Amino acid sequence: MRVACVGLLVLLVSASVRAQDREVFDAAAVERFAALALECLHKEYPNKIAHVLNSDGDVKPPRELTPVFCGCFDWHSAVHGHWLLVRLCRTYPDASFVEQARAALAESFVPAKVATEVQYLTGEGRNTFERPYGLAWLLQLCAELHEWDDPQARQWAATLEPLERLAAERFKAWLPKLSHPIRTGEHSQTAFAMGLVFDWARTRGDREMAALVAQRARDYYFNDQGARLAFEPSGQDFLSPLLAEADLMRRVLEPAEFAAWLGRFLPELSLDGSTGWLQPAVVTDKTDGKLVHLDGLNLSRAWMLEGIAAGLPPGDPRLTGLRAATRAHRRAGLEAIADQHYVGGHWLGSFATYLVTRRGLQ
Repeated sequence: MRVACVGLLVLLVSASVRAQDREVFDAAAVERFAALALECLHKEYPNKIAHVLNSDGDVKPPRELTPVFCGCFDWHSAVHGHWLLVRLCRTYPDASFVEQARAALAESFVPAKVATEVQYLTGEGRNTFERPYGLAWLLQLCAELHEWDDPQARQWAATLEPLERLAAERFKAWLPKLSHPIRTGEHSQTAFAMGLVFDWARTRGDREMAALVAQRARDYYFNDQGARLAFEPSGQDFLSPLLAEADLMRRVLEPAEFAAWLGRFLPELSLDGSTGWLQPAVVTDKTDGKLVHLDGLNLSRAWMLEGIAAGLPPGDPRLTGLRAATRAHRRAGLEAIADQHYVGGHWLGSFATYLVTRRGLQ
């Protein structure tokens, strides 16, 4: 009995230490994530513009074309950089970076700037601009603001409403016409974007959008089966096509139905609690803007694995293996944040924040 009690005490102390380490690590990490966003939020150059020119008049610097989201190297990174700061201010309201972050956000969320953004997005030839990835992150930013019980956040949400409405309209027009899913590991992937849009729709009470995404998810993915993890990743993926699909389907299916679907779709999932079935990716050159995508893949895999586990019924035999793989990818992804060139640093903090704050599970 004494041995059993001592063993139990050791387990409890070890669990407590691990929990304390995790809290300390996360507190230090979020300071680092906020610093990454603040460094680039209004840093206009270097800048990669995905830009349709209709005349010489469209040859302008980013701050004149899209004055809200003109930093962080590209439009979509600027969007989720703003989301990162909103998320951290909301989640850690007493942190040292909050005052500076609020000031930076207030500098961006100005009605005149939003009007210019809308004018740009509605220009000729731009109906596909940042679809689906950037527009999905824009809706996620708006959802975060609407969920935050804060006077300044409510003001910012109202200011961004014209852009929010435009993004939602574009998804509602596009998804009914999209005949097949887009199964890439980069920006054009449909599964990840649809997950963000579905979460936005639930936050905003948009039943039309929620029903549309749920139906198209079934149309695109419900009959998939026999997927092979050996085909992933591609060399510059930052999203897993297979795990993102499963992370979307756990949102739209009930646990029992999702468990059955997952068995057909990913029959290779571990039943023995090992991590050998899915190993973290390794980046060989952090100064290469495409190769560093794999650091983001480890982070997104971690939150998708966590989401898949959350969608399964208690006691499902795959949970142990999913959680073990989650820990391995979380560790690899978060450790990589500490040593980043700007090509990775301008966006990886957003992925780390999404994981650490468990955004996709709320």
